[in-house]
Amino acid sequence: MLITPGNLLASINNPDDLRRIDKADLPKVCDQLRQFIIDNVSIYGGHFGASLGVVELTVALHYIYNTPDDQLVWDVGHQAYGHKILTGRRDVFHTNRFYKGISGFPKRKESQYDTFGVGHSSTSISAALGMAVASKLQGHPNRQHIAVIGDGSMTAGEAFEGMNHAGATDANLLIVLNDNNMSIDPNVGALRGYLTDITTSPTYNRVKDEVWNLLGKMDKLGKTAQELVSQIQTGVKGSLLEQSNLFESLNLRYFGPIDGHDIDHLTSVLEDLKHIPGPKLLHVLTVKGKGYGPAEKDQTKWHAPGLFDKVTGEIKKKIYDAPQAPKYQDVFGHTLVELAEQNPRIVGVTPAMPSGSSMNIMMKAMPARAFDVGIAEQHAVTFSAGMATRGEVVFCNIYSTFMQRAYDQVVHDVCIQELPVIFCLDRAGFAGADGPTHHGAYDIAYMRCVPNMIIAAPMNEQELRNMMFTAASAEVQQGKRAFTIRYPRGEGMMPNWRTPLEKQEIGKGRMISDGEGVAILTLGHIGNYAVEAANKLAKEGIRPAHFDMRYVKPLDEALLHQIFRRFDRVLTVEDGCVMGGFGSAILEFMAEHGYMARVKRLGIPDAIIEHGEQIELHRECGFDPDGIANAVKELLFAGSKVAV
Repeated sequence: MLITPGNLLASINNPDDLRRIDKADLPKVCDQLRQFIIDNVSIYGGHFGASLGVVELTVALHYIYNTPDDQLVWDVGHQAYGHKILTGRRDVFHTNRFYKGISGFPKRKESQYDTFGVGHSSTSISAALGMAVASKLQGHPNRQHIAVIGDGSMTAGEAFEGMNHAGATDANLLIVLNDNNMSIDPNVGALRGYLTDITTSPTYNRVKDEVWNLLGKMDKLGKTAQELVSQIQTGVKGSLLEQSNLFESLNLRYFGPIDGHDIDHLTSVLEDLKHIPGPKLLHVLTVKGKGYGPAEKDQTKWHAPGLFDKVTGEIKKKIYDAPQAPKYQDVFGHTLVELAEQNPRIVGVTPAMPSGSSMNIMMKAMPARAFDVGIAEQHAVTFSAGMATRGEVVFCNIYSTFMQRAYDQVVHDVCIQELPVIFCLDRAGFAGADGPTHHGAYDIAYMRCVPNMIIAAPMNEQELRNMMFTAASAEVQQGKRAFTIRYPRGEGMMPNWRTPLEKQEIGKGRMISDGEGVAILTLGHIGNYAVEAANKLAKEGIRPAHFDMRYVKPLDEALLHQIFRRFDRVLTVEDGCVMGGFGSAILEFMAEHGYMARVKRLGIPDAIIEHGEQIELHRECGFDPDGIANAVKELLFAGSKVAV
């Protein structure tokens, strides 16, 4: 939307400006903010439905609370577009998620209003509680601390841990439960049913209204009010409501549910809550995608739809000149169903990402054998381990960045117990515009050091299918090792990917092309860059050899002996961290066997890499095709045989 002088949003450069606007004009601010988000995301892309659903809540929070002195934490962060626009980033919002532009998530170094960096779910309550305790220790007991958490994020254990701790304190903390019954996909689990029950119980809501009214007048009515509140609380716990309130059982004062799109009521309620001490929870009902019809009707599709025509609602598709290869995630989903049709013991598990991981393909075809366990990666891994003890062949699909949250379970519940769980790590390497919270940079390093673990990475779709087939084979399942397959976000290389399944020899690499002077060793999809680099170098008369190692654990030691006997210049390429990763494994092999060679490692450096298109980030880190070609020439013309 074009910002004009007559537009209220144009006058808001920070929350102080917002707070100078008459309360009666806040609905107009909300309308303009919502339209601004629609206009920008339709042209530039990004997350969509989540931010539309909290427009009124965002305006109300910044209107009532004295941000940034009052601390506001947004859980996950893809609901914070309105927050960014109101806090000084309106004029640069078009750079959102673009290379060198602003982040798609709240980020501490980007703005003083971004009090905590987010991207993974369910961290807001713990962070805001820590802030509240620190404020009290520092002599600021009246500072407000607000955690805005979606009910999808409430399914993760850390949210319950935070609430459990908060209820045992007198912290000045408000938890805003943004209840839209969605995360990316529809919510699952008992909490979803509980929240539905609590929002539709007329008796409960009538009683809570009475409690609400009395609490607002407590300081005026004295002892009589206290007695009446006691009677109402007894009624809530007794005959008026047969089940207790989950949040109040954790010693959190519960308020609501209220309409999250009624800006007038929201501001009034938040103003009252400022004067009620201690930890409390406000239950707010919202609609994901509110104000844009298509997004309200298909909330999963419009979570992050890409570019679209805001008038017609048509999502713009990329136009390709040649047949396109499918996304790795879709190859995973279809192959899993294919394998499950052959083996009734195969099951699938995902923590709240059925559409993102394409586990939804199996959930549709075999609903009794595919499990969405909610945003609960730790539970997903141990749940998978439990099934594996009974002989189920478990494919546990978790984004690489989210697997970090379940690392203890991988070690303690899977590998120590020698259980053959199959971990499929989607979004390995750079995740793109989602940035550092979502990059799958560390999985090679953190999985490689765990005993009883196989680690593989496919160079293309056929390799992914064969690795899945191998992992599910009786030979592997009767063994004592978990099996990790990592693959990137996005398209593969093979439009005709439905190839016959072939079992691989575990730990066996392959030669892609022979050559001389320099050996390029790659792991996974990034090997396709090496093919492109080799083709460029061939035009200059340089012909390096290229080996796709396939497995980083176990390594193909026989192949490596051949390589180091032939080559004294070796280049390793990976889309993971160079510290402790694939290249490090090659150096360890070289040192253990007494080889002397000049080795250069390309990968993600020891730094936080920001957001951008994958190729932009690969280029920044030097392992795009041109970077690989330059590294080959650097090695080829280097003198001494030294590992670097």
